[in-house]
Amino acid sequence: MARYEINGGNPLRGEVTISGAKNAAVAILPAALLVAGECRIENVPDISDVRILLQILENMGARLHFEEPGVLVIDSTNVSCTQPDTELVCKLRASYYLMGVLLGRFGHAHVALPGGCNFASRPIDQHIKGFWALGAEVTETEEYVILEPGMGGLHGSRISLDMASVGATANIMMAAVLTEGQTVIENAAKEPHIVDLANFLNTMGARISGAGTDTVKIRGVKELRGGTYAIIPDQIEAGTYMAAVAAVGGNVLVRNVIPKHMECITSKLREMAVRVTEYDDAIRIQAYSRLRSTTVKTRPYPGFPTDMQAQLCVCMSLANGVSRLTESVYETRFFGYCSELQNMGADILINGKTAIVTGRQKLKGATVCAYDLRAGAALVIAGLAAEGQTVVENIHFIERGYENIVEKLTALGANIRRIED
Repeated sequence: MARYEINGGNPLRGEVTISGAKNAAVAILPAALLVAGECRIENVPDISDVRILLQILENMGARLHFEEPGVLVIDSTNVSCTQPDTELVCKLRASYYLMGVLLGRFGHAHVALPGGCNFASRPIDQHIKGFWALGAEVTETEEYVILEPGMGGLHGSRISLDMASVGATANIMMAAVLTEGQTVIENAAKEPHIVDLANFLNTMGARISGAGTDTVKIRGVKELRGGTYAIIPDQIEAGTYMAAVAAVGGNVLVRNVIPKHMECITSKLREMAVRVTEYDDAIRIQAYSRLRSTTVKTRPYPGFPTDMQAQLCVCMSLANGVSRLTESVYETRFFGYCSELQNMGADILINGKTAIVTGRQKLKGATVCAYDLRAGAALVIAGLAAEGQTVVENIHFIERGYENIVEKLTALGANIRRIED
């Protein structure tokens, strides 16, 4: 079984280039099926979630080839399959986007329930609500979601989401772009990868407005055309490396970022006494002294992202004073990784939705286990900061979302290696 061995204590110095956004890629790649032609997509991250997704698309009849690393051409002209491979779908949370895509292109779909990280219960009821509103008949079983056109066929509609769900917003957008009439999504998610998906679809000929606001409008078109599009940089990967520098110390230039997307993270790091310098498409992180304590509550974008709370918790574990970290999106995210950090000497008390973190001078190396993607990244940061050796197991979770993490950290001076028995 593969694992990371980390010998901590080395400050990080140099430059790191951020890959394409995982959360954007896993929506944009299925969305290419809406185009009966070729899409050329740049800045595609080489991560396991993307590799599984591409295998699903290829099995469905899409023709794929990489012109060069990170530059993918997808030809969906001959795709006709509306029941993707169940075994592969169950390995991937974002496979639920195939529901909206297939409903939008073919009017029907038979898709297994998704897999992915199990840090919380994440129902797809808002997705289903949107499909119903568009005129689909939806049948749910214990294993599948079956979508068929209703008596009146598919049509534009007004949908008010009960919560600002990223997945539901994206899925409804994809289902609606080829559907006659206008669809309005109220209480829509505003995350950067929602805007990126809308920009991709618009580049291919869709008519979507309002992405990044509470209200998204989609005017159905008859077809989408092929084109070229570049995926945005990964906000969470960038934040993870920034948090690593904060926890370990050092001076790192983080390249290929959109500083505006990072404001919710940089503002907290500045509160914790980290020096942050922004450039047009890069951010420099400098940490030379002990961190200060802070208070954070996760919120949907533009608030502090839930996908960064575990990484920031490591920084809090090393800060001077008592920090409070409140999780308002997935409250069960604390369970699992906090106990692993406690095994490394962290002082963390869980009180409902809030973690009270009393900073320590140091953490100690230990053998720990990743239970989900972002928790795994946090344990890597803890290992980089700890005294002695840390072994991180279950690293397949980490490799779902971080491209070449060992190589990137090694280039910054970290002592980390991937071991496979």
